Amino acid sequence: MRLLLYNLRYGTGIGQFQFPWSGYLRNTTRNFTRISRFIQSQDPDIVGLIEVDAGSYRSSRRNQAETLAESLGHYHIYELKYARHSPWLRVPVLNKQVNALLTRETIKTRRFHYFERGVKRLVIELELDGLTIFLVHLALTFRTRHDQLLNLYSLIKPLNVPCILAGDFNLFLGDKEIRLFLEATGLRNANVTDQFTFPSWRPRRQLDFILHSPEIKVSRFETPTVRFSDHLPLLCDFDI
Repeated sequence: MRLLLYNLRYGTGIGQFQFPWSGYLRNTTRNFTRISRFIQSQDPDIVGLIEVDAGSYRSSRRNQAETLAESLGHYHIYELKYARHSPWLRVPVLNKQVNALLTRETIKTRRFHYFERGVKRLVIELELDGLTIFLVHLALTFRTRHDQLLNLYSLIKPLNVPCILAGDFNLFLGDKEIRLFLEATGLRNANVTDQFTFPSWRPRRQLDFILHSPEIKVSRFETPTVRFSDHLPLLCDFDI
């Protein structure tokens, strides 16, 4: 099977702009077309998407997750990345910012969990035949991020099926931040060669991760050098 993980930055591009955050406000139509063509060319079985626009003015009111799923012929689920009662849900544009999972496999169960702390609290859990996938976008602050890892431990440890935990972990200190987490859960990092994923134009940090249980054997891992976002995508071929 092939998993592609990508922080899209809502399709707004690489983010090198004069004013802070101004890049998040630009129209995404042209760049999202490039993203869509790239993802289609990789022919993934599963796609994990971080920072997706679910239909703001930036995407001309089109839901990027739905559009991409239709082009791939995949099933899809998505949800707002904030807590259910977050004040951000009342803010235009922000209330269209979601994470999403797409798959050509039949979805058995879907669940949305929420971290106890942080602005971005969503955890998407997707159960396929013989595989459970979690998609996350962890906090920027160290303490909150590690509280969220504790929450993830409580979700992952009881599982008795192979699982994958993928997402933007925002580990500014590198993978040493999750060594204890990996030991506690038994998960392994698919990126065994420590390929950097951020920023896409000069990668020097490993922020994005695909972690997997021991039953999953990775046959290929790479970070394609495409610059449609400020993150590089992660591509992982595996067998169970």
